[in-house]
Amino acid sequence: MHIPARLRSGLAIAAAALSLPACGSDNETLLTDAEYEQQAVLDVKAFIQDNIDEFAAATAALQAAAPAPDADGWSATSDKEAVDAMKAEWKKARQAYESVEGAIAVVFPDLDYSTDARYDAFIEEQADDNLFDGEGVTGVHAVERILWADAIPEPVLAFESELDNYSEAAFPATEAEAASFKDELCARLAADAAKMQSDFGSLALDAPSAYRGVIASIAEQVEKTSKAATGEEESRYAQYTLADMRANVAAGVATYEAFQPWILTKGAEGAEVDEAVRDGFERLSNAYDAIEGDALPPLPEGWSEAEPTDEQLATPFGKLFSLVEHESDDATPGTLASDMTRSADLLRIKTLP
Repeated sequence: MHIPARLRSGLAIAAAALSLPACGSDNETLLTDAEYEQQAVLDVKAFIQDNIDEFAAATAALQAAAPAPDADGWSATSDKEAVDAMKAEWKKARQAYESVEGAIAVVFPDLDYSTDARYDAFIEEQADDNLFDGEGVTGVHAVERILWADAIPEPVLAFESELDNYSEAAFPATEAEAASFKDELCARLAADAAKMQSDFGSLALDAPSAYRGVIASIAEQVEKTSKAATGEEESRYAQYTLADMRANVAAGVATYEAFQPWILTKGAEGAEVDEAVRDGFERLSNAYDAIEGDALPPLPEGWSEAEPTDEQLATPFGKLFSLVEHESDDATPGTLASDMTRSADLLRIKTLP
């Protein structure tokens, strides 16, 4: 398993601790559990801060790349260079956010909602008749829905058009709409990102938020594939959901590696759990990497999550769905979610409230 440079300090400390003789009884080690925990949390906090910094930079760059408002707004054809630049920055922002969404959802629940909630969640109770301002429907998916307004997949259109309070996605068609998109919707996203960035530095992150948060993100992988069948998947307009999932797993690996030195002090059980967790991450990573592109594979015709046929399960989507459903099940021994939970229990990291 690759170990990021920023996490090597913790592993070096662990190696030193395990190689030196005990300073008292046979049960003593160089570092206490509290010291291992502190080092792990510091490493994870640095990882999260790096990604929040990248998220803030990308959202600011996205706003800056928005075309100057003119009488007929803008579109993917009339302002292709600017739209392509905004899409590139959106993907950078998405990768950074999905790398830390488990922790963000715990420590910044309100900002997580305004930044990452989906269109259907925002309009559940009230319509948003102005999709370009910074109120109502906001965040990365609000921007995504506009940037890819001319390429929204048919299943997504079918799902959303049946929603109460639905408004059709569109590019800004007037100078006022273009100005609102740049100075209100994009500005709101950048401002939310900047607040996360400024507030996180002084935040006292704890082990449950750092570790259990990423376990929740792994457990939610099945939702990302399950909702593809109804057009409700997360990055549904850009067809970027598989890229989201890759970022989730890579972040899970980075977080686990911060806690790995501590786990390896737990004797034979720690070594067994460590091997199981690493194997689980490898299974998911290999499956995701075997699929080309950033989108989930096409659904097989007539797909039924409740009763899939053998033929459907043999398709690329069916294989991916089966693996993700299995690995996300924390109630089944031998799955990644179960082994991650075992590792947290072994370290006596409390569950989240």
